[in-house]
Amino acid sequence: MDKQTLRERIWDELADSGEARFPFPPHGRIPNFAGARDAADRLAATDEWQAADVVKANPDAPQLPVRRRALHEGKVVYMAQPRLRDEQPFMKLDPAAIDESDLDSAATVSKMDGYAEPVGPDAVPHVDLVVSGSVAVTGQGARVGKGEGYSDLEYAVLSELGAVDATTTVATSVHELQIVGADAPEPDAHDVPMDLVVTPDRLVRTDSPFPRPTGIDWEVLDDERLDEIPVLRRFAP
Repeated sequence: MDKQTLRERIWDELADSGEARFPFPPHGRIPNFAGARDAADRLAATDEWQAADVVKANPDAPQLPVRRRALHEGKVVYMAQPRLRDEQPFMKLDPAAIDESDLDSAATVSKMDGYAEPVGPDAVPHVDLVVSGSVAVTGQGARVGKGEGYSDLEYAVLSELGAVDATTTVATSVHELQIVGADAPEPDAHDVPMDLVVTPDRLVRTDSPFPRPTGIDWEVLDDERLDEIPVLRRFAP
């Protein structure tokens, strides 16, 4: 099964089962799911979460409870701007600089700009925990996103600068329907494997056998993508 076929299957299953949540339809996006808050609570119970001071999180709806919890617990959260479109593509949310009553709003994509500071990748400190959105993921940590590749590219950019490394935990929160088995495609070299997979019902420690990329895979970036993402110019070979 190729990645797109798997995506379509998962989107259909979430929609047909009634387990998908707003925004609808789940297709074409990191799908929101019933129990996303419970999954966030399960992630927050891990030692890796509790030890983290700096979290890099995706901006999608199912991880909103993760971002909110991180801010309420005093963790600094970084989110990437859509498509890494600016020279300063990472948005820094520092709960120490945000009124406590505004933390829930600050964690949302629609309100984030009013609270976040845009920064370049050089200004991102070492990240303790990366939280990724997934369409599907295996018990061995092979993740399939929505197909645009930006999550892996964000990791690669930060890896070039040492802001993420082998000590950084990478996690995803998903519905049980999104955990797939042997029919999943093998990850590509630029795909970032997950260390932790959390659902509303359980925690999976993957002990992933897949290698973690340590920089930008230039072979998968065409000229159009390079032109669209200004921050890549500084790393181009």
